[in-house]
Amino acid sequence: MKVNEIVEKLGLKVFSGEKGLQNIITGGYVCDLLSDVMGHADQGNIWITLQTHKNVMAIASLKDLAAVIVVKGFEPENDTIEKSNEEGVPILGTELDTFEITGKIYELLK
Repeated sequence: MKVNEIVEKLGLKVFSGEKGLQNIITGGYVCDLLSDVMGHADQGNIWITLQTHKNVMAIASLKDLAAVIVVKGFEPENDTIEKSNEEGVPILGTELDTFEITGKIYELLK
């Protein structure tokens, strides 16, 4: 499934990184601890987090993630958006909490 399909099906907000909306999602990773994501997320995963600072994009780019979803109505910081646009890794948003959005994405990907 592509990132743009998840956006459409779940009504996610696209904050940035539109160049990556055609990225293929291979799975998901849910964590707010950046070092854990760096050590365990796989290429093509969609990362679900409440983190909004630019280090999120450093990890997403390093791990070649498909996209990042920011939960609970949080919005990425401006420098995070800039880095997302440079790297082509979409940052998406939802009002849902982590548990709810993870379940919905799981159902779509299984």
